[in-house]
Amino acid sequence: MLIGEILSEDIPLTTEQIDRALEVQQDTGQRLGEVLLGLGYCSEEQTLCGLAKQAGIRLVGIRESDLDPRIISLIPAELAYKHQSLPLSVDDTTIRVAVADPFNVAAAEDIRIVTGLSVDMVFADPQEVRRLVEEHYMRRMIADTTDEDIQILEDSDNEIGDLERMAKETTVIKLVNLILRQAVQERATDVHLEPFEKGMKVRYRIDGMLHEVSSPPARLQGAIISRLKIMANLDIAQRRLPQDGRIKTKIAGSEVDVRMSTVPTLYGESVALRLLYRSAMSYRLEKVGMVADIQRQMEKLITLPHGMILATGPTGSGKTTTLYGALQKAYSPEKKVITIEDPIEYQLDGINQIQVHPQIGLTFANGLRHIVRQDPDIIMVGEIRDSETAEIAVHSALTGHLVFSTLHTNDAAGAVTRLLDMDVEPYLVSSCVEAVIAQRLVRLICPNCKEPRSDADEIMSKFGDNGLSSASHHNLYKGRGCDQCKQRGYRGRTGIFELLTMSDQVRSLILNRAPAKAIQEAACERGMRTLRQDGWAKVMQGLTTVEEVVRVTRQEDVEAAQ
Repeated sequence: MLIGEILSEDIPLTTEQIDRALEVQQDTGQRLGEVLLGLGYCSEEQTLCGLAKQAGIRLVGIRESDLDPRIISLIPAELAYKHQSLPLSVDDTTIRVAVADPFNVAAAEDIRIVTGLSVDMVFADPQEVRRLVEEHYMRRMIADTTDEDIQILEDSDNEIGDLERMAKETTVIKLVNLILRQAVQERATDVHLEPFEKGMKVRYRIDGMLHEVSSPPARLQGAIISRLKIMANLDIAQRRLPQDGRIKTKIAGSEVDVRMSTVPTLYGESVALRLLYRSAMSYRLEKVGMVADIQRQMEKLITLPHGMILATGPTGSGKTTTLYGALQKAYSPEKKVITIEDPIEYQLDGINQIQVHPQIGLTFANGLRHIVRQDPDIIMVGEIRDSETAEIAVHSALTGHLVFSTLHTNDAAGAVTRLLDMDVEPYLVSSCVEAVIAQRLVRLICPNCKEPRSDADEIMSKFGDNGLSSASHHNLYKGRGCDQCKQRGYRGRTGIFELLTMSDQVRSLILNRAPAKAIQEAACERGMRTLRQDGWAKVMQGLTTVEEVVRVTRQEDVEAAQ
């Protein structure tokens, strides 16, 4: 029966009221019971009874005094949060679980698999279920977090009053430690704490994708952000302006640098934490995923006495890691290497690194002017952001320095036109730029649950004429999903690359201000492998999936392939 029909049996609903509720439902997408409640046509108790009757399960009341921590521990916190479910009782064969959504059929199956028991699912007041799940499971997670898990190596000694004291309460400290510890255990590169009307959301970026995790109680939102600000030595009283800071921590025995950024939003401050793992970082070109021929070309390029080598791609595509690998390969005691970065992500042995400080006038451009007076052999500019920096970097490359830098462009050929757009003269670009490497990061198929895909023929027919060899369809794999990859089917990432090296034809096109497409076509005629083609090669090696390559390469390439 429809919920309107069920409620009409106990409530004198008119046809006009039901029609009005259906109109609101069409506009809002809410369930009809929620709409009827919102319009005041029925009470909350009547709505809950109607939903239980429609779902065919019992409606029960929950008393907090009846909850047993031993029974609650039978369901993991992540599963309880995911399904908003609360175990009430258990016997030899059955566990009774209250859920906030009576139509969530997946909850019973997931709980059965985890507990090995039959599931008697009952329905309870959703708000009460959510409150109890939040309190009991968060309490358990806080209790399981020890102070030894995380040591703050640098902290603020400022006296800031009541807000600081609240942020230094044991419960809040343990909760922040828990968020960071779980992020490290999940191999997250970023943590996002985002305030909304109904509370704070916590999301981890794992292998380039955001995943929502258990959220802390809404009432602790301000205290959590204040605690993070204290750890990063930021002004906790300033909530209307963006702030940036750094937290140096030791998490579960490993040193992790946390770069913190706050911005004010409608419902409070949004916090982004970037986690930099010193122990896990590899600076070797051999480890970033280059195929043998591209790696050989890069190793040859970094031995040049002068010129410019650019790395391009969006934020988070691994450009800095590639340049660090190139610097490590190029460094020797006979050469002086200086970098100017914002921020300095990792400290490199034997290399002089300068942190940009725009607030005191130390910009990329100003810093680069002074770097060239230090008589370096190799210079790395973290990013070419403006015409002034571009001009100084180009002249540095022309005056006997090997310059590495990054640009935000979609492909290698686009870096050339970007420099021209920054008012660098074509003859300067054609003279100093030696190579441009574009890159993306694709997720690797989880090796533990890797299996041949059943739709290989369909994939080949769709993408085969775009570089995916039909002779290698048996090499198409996917991840089934397992505990090691958290049911995602992927674990870890590798790079796909596009290396554009200069030739007489390409230099001529640059002098004539040819569009990026013409430059790319000329480079491809000389054997350049595009990002999409390098991605296909890794698909055929069984390293990643077609979907991953399509996701990270350009939209126009996707449309062409389809």
